[in-house]
Amino acid sequence: MKIEGVILDWAGTTIDYGCFAPVQVFMDVFEELGVPVTMEEVRVPMGQLKRDHIQSLLQMPRIEAAFQAKFGRSYTEADIDELHDQFEPRLLAILSQYGKPNPYVIETIRQLRQQGLKIGATTGYTSTMLSIVAKAAKEYGYEPDHWVTPDLVMDKGRPYPYMIYENMKQLGLCHHAQVVKVGDTISDIQEANSAGVWAIGIVKGSSMLGFTEAEAQQLTPEEERYIIAAVSKSYMEAGAHAVIEDMSELPAMIEQINERLMKEELPYAKPHQ
Repeated sequence: MKIEGVILDWAGTTIDYGCFAPVQVFMDVFEELGVPVTMEEVRVPMGQLKRDHIQSLLQMPRIEAAFQAKFGRSYTEADIDELHDQFEPRLLAILSQYGKPNPYVIETIRQLRQQGLKIGATTGYTSTMLSIVAKAAKEYGYEPDHWVTPDLVMDKGRPYPYMIYENMKQLGLCHHAQVVKVGDTISDIQEANSAGVWAIGIVKGSSMLGFTEAEAQQLTPEEERYIIAAVSKSYMEAGAHAVIEDMSELPAMIEQINERLMKEELPYAKPHQ
């Protein structure tokens, strides 16, 4: 038994270094609501379906209290819908600018395909959003074999496993122990754990790291080591089976997972600490 398929996240994992496209739009719509949110708060639910993301933000105690102080009431489903209605067109207007693949993505995907692996993808974007992103990424040379969005699985996005299952069905992947999921958020790890596949967190370019490529390059070696260790710890505590610094490390990590499979280790057993 060995890995036959890799399912990748989009923003922060394969494109949009630092996962910045949605972050500023979230901050803008909450600012206009009169309930400002921080970048750190916005990044906590990253990877969820965008409407769920808005709800998760409103459920945070500080933001919920700020909303209550501003409006004298708790938020409602109508408030979530209104924020999403403002968020979606703004994001759609800028997404085509965020399709550039992250470092090593194109070369790594080529290498994995040469080894016979299928390449799938999941996301927190809707089909309308991802169609724009996928078209832009394809122009740069990145295109997975199949992708699935939450609205294609009855809005059961992360942490539900159904986007992964739909990828497996469409790609002809038989056993979840032979599938790896790579992502840059805690919700990616939760999605992989829910599906019973191998969960790998990626550090550089991730929403967890939250830096632009230029900012990441300006880190001192000591700062970089500290931050990589902190992000890796968060992934492992969330249930990741492994962590890679960037996409160039993925083929070697898949080989390590193949060795674990040969020892009859399965991804839904307790991960090694």
